[in-house]
Amino acid sequence: MAVVFYTLFGIAIFFFGGWCFVWLMHLIAIFNAKLKLHKKIQLISPEEPLPGVSIIKPLVGVDPNLFTNLETFFTMNYPQYELLFCIHDESDPSIMLVKRLMEKYPSIDAKIFIGGMKVGANPKINNMQLGYEAAKYDLFLVSDSGIRMKEDTLLDMVLSMKDDTGLVHQMPFTCDRKGFPATLEKVFFGTSHARIYLSADFFRINCPTGMSALMRKKPLDEVGGIKAFAQYLAEDFFFAKSFTDRGWKLRISSQPAWQNSGHCDISSFRNRITRWGKLRFAMVPHTIFFEPLSECLFLGIFVAWSANFLFNWDCFVLYLVHVLVWFLLDWILLCIIQNGSLPFSKGDFVVAWIFRESSALYLYLKALFDPTIRWRTGTYRLRWGGIVEEIKSKL
Repeated sequence: MAVVFYTLFGIAIFFFGGWCFVWLMHLIAIFNAKLKLHKKIQLISPEEPLPGVSIIKPLVGVDPNLFTNLETFFTMNYPQYELLFCIHDESDPSIMLVKRLMEKYPSIDAKIFIGGMKVGANPKINNMQLGYEAAKYDLFLVSDSGIRMKEDTLLDMVLSMKDDTGLVHQMPFTCDRKGFPATLEKVFFGTSHARIYLSADFFRINCPTGMSALMRKKPLDEVGGIKAFAQYLAEDFFFAKSFTDRGWKLRISSQPAWQNSGHCDISSFRNRITRWGKLRFAMVPHTIFFEPLSECLFLGIFVAWSANFLFNWDCFVLYLVHVLVWFLLDWILLCIIQNGSLPFSKGDFVVAWIFRESSALYLYLKALFDPTIRWRTGTYRLRWGGIVEEIKSKL
């Protein structure tokens, strides 16, 4: 009986301690958001010229918002940059949109690269390779097709690139769009995802995503350029790791990455979150054990039992308090990141928050037990360490 008691005591201490750490993450995320996001841009030395930037835009297909998203890259308030559009196939309809914008803004240095170059399993790197080789500036920005820029976004990212910085990343967030799927995405990226992202940034843990990242080209060329990372599907993680392994720092931009895809539905959102989960499990296997404990409803069950076992607290009351406080802290974090009025009501937030939290365990299990990834036009199998191999279709 003593062995059983001390075993249960140890388990209860583990869950209760983890619970306290998660609350610390909530507070750190809120603090880091207030500290680093939406800051006023100030030029340190107005006389010193800003460095040129090569912007690589990999494109596959079109959506209703693609034209307006791409146009924001032609209208940025930055003195010197080039746009390198990398398009997978010569029949891709995005070519027509890019050419229209190039005709509309002839003063912007823009080029189109079609077909890519097969350098590995990662289709995004294959698509970007020609643009990367043609980039003429030491700073280059990889920016996904669904990203929308403000006039000063590039300036903000460049000013965040200090002498000791190898990569500047933007925290993923979403533009204001209508409909429940858009609300769900904004709630996820402004609460659960933001909490982990901002906490990781605070502790200088590798967290950048590849949807919008400004990098130094010379240090990447020293290790073989972007093609050296084509064996990985999560090239963004390994870009950042390559920098930090050699002493470079990562910095977060003041502005979030404004995702503005024209295709927004629950199925696509779930598939995307599941795909990211599979990548995390392959690259950082210990997250398999700890990730469920970062979810409100799941963690609350174990904490309620632990607190009852250790302190004889009422399980039901503690669980309700746990959920309520978590909900309120998520609301505070979302409002800080939005930095303005939200495009939905508090009632909509409640529904989206409950839907997201209640589906978290299902998405976790789906990612855990199916390592196959379907992305763009290919199907891939992940191996431990993040290495990927493409699964050829059988004719």
